Amino acid sequence: MDTSELEPSKLGTKEHWDNVYEEELENFGENGDEGEIWFGKKAMNEMVKWVNQYVPSRSDMSVLEVGSGNGALLFALAEGRGKACYPAHRLLGIDYSEGAVQLAQSVAHSRNLTAVTFRVCDFLHEDPPLLADQKADQNGAWDLILDKGTYDAIALMEKDKNGRTPVEGYPIRIAKLLNPGGHFLITSCNFTDFELESKFITEETGLQYHSRIEHPTISFGGSTGSACSSVAFTKSA
Repeated sequence: MDTSELEPSKLGTKEHWDNVYEEELENFGENGDEGEIWFGKKAMNEMVKWVNQYVPSRSDMSVLEVGSGNGALLFALAEGRGKACYPAHRLLGIDYSEGAVQLAQSVAHSRNLTAVTFRVCDFLHEDPPLLADQKADQNGAWDLILDKGTYDAIALMEKDKNGRTPVEGYPIRIAKLLNPGGHFLITSCNFTDFELESKFITEETGLQYHSRIEHPTISFGGSTGSACSSVAFTKSA
């Protein structure tokens, strides 16, 4: 599916996500409910397994999650739910909803993982803040960038007067922030593996296909497919 074929939805509005996280932040304060894990724990755990296999933990690595929500994916990496613990102080989650960042920070405090950093950032228009002692140049800044549903949400934003959606600028933003030799792992429920590859592997991005995660398949109406797709890309060293 081409991103221009998607109709705008409330899921593509900041107001919607502000309302969602306002409610989840209130619930966390009342009963400790950390909120929804987008695409569920199984999909998240598969992403963690992929990171463990292909991007081994290093003390100096830099990891960015775009649209980190309640922080569940970064906490899973920091807590070592795969084979290795990733250094909490080298993990950064950004979200354009202040409520999401407040929720993630509150959960981090409750888990004693306050070294994981969460910041408000509009990824399409702002560069993420750097970690302590992190350097950035024209070649990139991050060793690993993660996306679990954010590309999907941006694809549902309002189109401009020329019918273009803001998501069309997303792949090049990823490519510019990724270090040479770095990896980008994305999980989507709106786009197939092939569609993701066609959007991110372009002459402009310079990204290359790395691998994919095999998710369980489902059958409906004579067709078989996965509830979500996960594809990894790498930037040439």
